Amino acid sequence: MRKVYITGVGFITSIGNDAATVSESLRELRHGMAVYPPFENANVPVRVAAPIKDFNTDSTDAEDWIIPARYSIKREILRGMAPHGVFAFCAMQQAVEDARLTEADWSNPNTGLYAASGGSPFLLGHYLERMRKLGVMRCQPLGIVASIAGTVNFNLVSHFKIKGASTGFSSACASSAHALGFAYDEITLGRQTRMFVVGAEDGNVESILPFAGMRALSSQSDPSIASRPFDAGRDGFVGTGGATVVVLESEDEVARRGAKVYCEVAGWGQASDGYNVAISHPEGAGLRLAMQNALKAADLTPDAIDYVNAHATSTPIGDLSEVKALQAVFGNAPTRPAISSTKALTGHGLSLAGAMEAGFCALAIREGFMPGSAHISRLDPACTGLNIIRATLPHRPNAVLSNSSGFGGANVCLVFRSAA
Repeated sequence: MRKVYITGVGFITSIGNDAATVSESLRELRHGMAVYPPFENANVPVRVAAPIKDFNTDSTDAEDWIIPARYSIKREILRGMAPHGVFAFCAMQQAVEDARLTEADWSNPNTGLYAASGGSPFLLGHYLERMRKLGVMRCQPLGIVASIAGTVNFNLVSHFKIKGASTGFSSACASSAHALGFAYDEITLGRQTRMFVVGAEDGNVESILPFAGMRALSSQSDPSIASRPFDAGRDGFVGTGGATVVVLESEDEVARRGAKVYCEVAGWGQASDGYNVAISHPEGAGLRLAMQNALKAADLTPDAIDYVNAHATSTPIGDLSEVKALQAVFGNAPTRPAISSTKALTGHGLSLAGAMEAGFCALAIREGFMPGSAHISRLDPACTGLNIIRATLPHRPNAVLSNSSGFGGANVCLVFRSAA
């Protein structure tokens, strides 16, 4: 089977807008949470979010948006974008620079793009309300393209002149992990030599606050304890947005270009809970099977895994489900892997999470560290037997699992391995 490598990454996240800053934040356990001014309302039960810095996309008029000076996006392109489309466009520019790709490298039939986002409730709501109040012919011509699910792949495929496979994925918080898994398959099957994998979300009031109705968001007002996966006192997740782009390339393409690599994508697995539309299986049945499938695909045993980047979002039910799945998979392993949830630092990026955390795993393998699980003051007793690390370890993991779970019980596990 053809080997697949990660050769480039791009980040717009709450803990940094480039790989160097993100790596430093992960090492130092520097979080991106803050008291979020739009939530400072007596009718809003949450106070904390993990916003993107250095961008201002609060206006419904794209011409009012402010982006960092290093990026240049033409007016006619902005008109078809949502806020997370801008984040994705900037992360894409970083990724192609990081992988040292030219337009000839990426704009050809052998290069594709898979993306995931939930669309932009912010813009969709605005455009629908405008249509109702002012009439159909007063709608923004590119309003649909800018706001519905799929807007990321619509924009990136057209503006970067992608000519290979392209589509969007929608499995809630497992979406961009699914995108990466199927992108890996495209390369191993010989259909493509290179794939861009993109996850992105707005991370504003309209994309975060509806989760308060599910009682899924933390009610803490202190940003330093609002997101605390595996802590006995966790009470919900903190929402975030941004974008991550990961470049996958075949072994032959890496050799042809003499490309640097972060790590190998060794395999992946998926499985479903078949249990509940919104709640994880209480025993973690689907995630357990996804991890077992991933290990089998990568031809690895549990004791070969050095680090697990857990899905753990900081919800009472979800974290416990994953804990039981991890105990089932690793309970009899001669050595137990280090486990952490980087959502303690970033917040939960919804469909962005899988790609973002894949990027974190790539950084960890290439740069030689395992990020700790921050903000734990009292480890949940249910975590007995698991090696949940509270501080960053200065050791290179040779084999890493990254878990993602979404609504309907969709579970994805990605496996990464040192290229050395």
